[in-house]
Amino acid sequence: MARTEPDDRVRGVAVPGVRAAPDERTTRDDGLAPDADRTHAGRVAPTGRGAHEQPAGPDPAADRGGRGPRRPALGVLIGTGAAVFVVTLVVAVAIGPAHLGVGEVVRSIAGHLGARVAPVPALHDAIVWDLRLPRVLTAAAVGAGLAVAGGVMQSLTRNPLADPYLLGLSSGASLGAAAVLLLGLGVLLPVAAFVGAMLALLAALTLARVGGTLTPTRAVLAGLAISQLAAAATSFVIFWTAKGDSYQEIVAWLLGSLAGTTWQSVAIAVGACVVACLVLVAAAGRLDAFAFGDTAAASLGVDPNRTRWALMAVVALLTGALVSVSGSIGFVGLLVPHAVSPVTGPSHRRLLPVAALAGGVLLVWADTLARTVFEPRELPVGIVTALLGAPVFAWLLRRARGAAWS
Repeated sequence: MARTEPDDRVRGVAVPGVRAAPDERTTRDDGLAPDADRTHAGRVAPTGRGAHEQPAGPDPAADRGGRGPRRPALGVLIGTGAAVFVVTLVVAVAIGPAHLGVGEVVRSIAGHLGARVAPVPALHDAIVWDLRLPRVLTAAAVGAGLAVAGGVMQSLTRNPLADPYLLGLSSGASLGAAAVLLLGLGVLLPVAAFVGAMLALLAALTLARVGGTLTPTRAVLAGLAISQLAAAATSFVIFWTAKGDSYQEIVAWLLGSLAGTTWQSVAIAVGACVVACLVLVAAAGRLDAFAFGDTAAASLGVDPNRTRWALMAVVALLTGALVSVSGSIGFVGLLVPHAVSPVTGPSHRRLLPVAALAGGVLLVWADTLARTVFEPRELPVGIVTALLGAPVFAWLLRRARGAAWS
């Protein structure tokens, strides 16, 4: 990489790799910063440590006598998170009006996977395999996908309040879902919600391009406009035509609900989550580069516009697929990345996998509360995530004392 002048320093922050001589191994082979030194959601930290060597510039740990923040290794974080994730899935399946033992749940799942185990009563087996397990797996996939999508959007827009629904995806999906439910075509709900989300995204990006360059700020503002327009259209359709059961079904879906999920829902949510998350985690180095702004990212070999819109397209496809099976579930994509960043540090290579596990665990327990706390009645899970998320987010703000996002 060519040597750059000191003006490439962003707000007094030494960009990893930009002052190194050509023969110094301070960047990766693809010219990107190994781990961009930033805190989450656009918060720029003084310096950091790259994947290979210490980058040029002062090290804040030196000012503390070499005692920098010590964080668990990535393998420890993922291993611990995966163990908690698996235990959560099994225990959540066991909880419900018909109480099941954890052993019965394990035997039922193992039996369907071909293992030779003691048989489970037919009724209990049907409850586990046909009712609870698809719902729990869908909740886990939706929570993981929303958490990863939120972390990526916060980085791409450098906005700590960004979430996966920023570009009008949720409102577009809601309009499509409301339309098919009112027409009595509930079997097409996932398809209609996904198509609605994609049309909203297309409208937002088209509006953002009118009369100017497509920038993150213009995209966000256009997304807000399209979101409000689609929300108004959805409200009008519901007010004018919805009655009885269709009205309750639409409202439950708009508030976010995992009731009635099937193995088809699992396939959609898990498939979209796995594919999109692998792509986004593979782009972690490029996401780190955005911490220093577009100019610094370009100096590190990243094409800001092409990378931003390519990753936003992946986030949009992921979010559209998730919303199509769960409705609009708030706070997961906003809260989880902020909650895990103190443990993982700023690197997206660490943050995104841990956020996925944490988001899955959060939504599984939120849905478990939604279906059990007021049984036999069931709350939309979006209400539970808002009730849990708002105070936790306020606590995180108080803990940070506003300095991290200033």
